[in-house]
Amino acid sequence: MRIGELSRATGTSTRSLRYYEDQGLLSSDRRSKGYRESGEEAVRQVAFIQDLYRAGLPSQIIRDILHRTAPTPPAGECTQLLARVRQVRDELARQEQQIAQRREMLDRYLTGTAAPTGLGGQPHGSA
Repeated sequence: MRIGELSRATGTSTRSLRYYEDQGLLSSDRRSKGYRESGEEAVRQVAFIQDLYRAGLPSQIIRDILHRTAPTPPAGECTQLLARVRQVRDELARQEQQIAQRREMLDRYLTGTAAPTGLGGQPHGSA
């Protein structure tokens, strides 16, 4: 299928599909006049790529995962790849914690139970 057909089948823009190709995440054959031609498996692969992006993984890790899920994966262990995925997951957890702390601080300001640090005064509206 051509890139426009793949775009319609996956709901992904042709620009994104070209980006996936540039990043080595998706491959296609070049036909006459430079048309890109992909097989039916590309629909499943695009969905997998999008899931991994939504999970917060960068294209370099996605590319390594795709190589591991290929019909003939490279030899060797996946230990380093798994460690990199865990690092991304742990960073997301750290960011979640920071966001929760920021939200709690804003809630305290909005409810009037917090005052700016170092001013020593009463919270706004409680005099």
